[in-house]
Amino acid sequence: MNSKKGDIKDRGDVFALVSSFYEKVKKEATLGPIFNESITDWDAHLEHLTTFWETSLFFTKKLTKKYKGNPLEVHVKVDEANNNDITELHFGIWLNLWGQTIDELFEGDQANNAKRRARKMGTFLYLKIFEARTKE
Repeated sequence: MNSKKGDIKDRGDVFALVSSFYEKVKKEATLGPIFNESITDWDAHLEHLTTFWETSLFFTKKLTKKYKGNPLEVHVKVDEANNNDITELHFGIWLNLWGQTIDELFEGDQANNAKRRARKMGTFLYLKIFEARTKE
């Protein structure tokens, strides 16, 4: 099989990536329990995260939906709900699954951009979660 994968081009591609990724997350031993406990409506969550990633990857395009939300606040609350037990291990697993899912489905500039943005976002969120703990 020598079928060339395409790049991430539109909302449909982003939704395929996000959906496939979170199927892995739900089953993963370390992340699954946290996500499955925190998310009550997976369909709405996938839609919301598709909008987040579409906005992040295609911010120069005119999009019908733009992400509005505060991912930092949400992640700090999830950390608090989990006894402040979220560590770099959680972010490492998340990043590895994200990269693996991208590599399975896509290749190209936007695919690489999605990996780069996830690394930056993961680092930022982890640092901010840790910072929020020290303010208590």
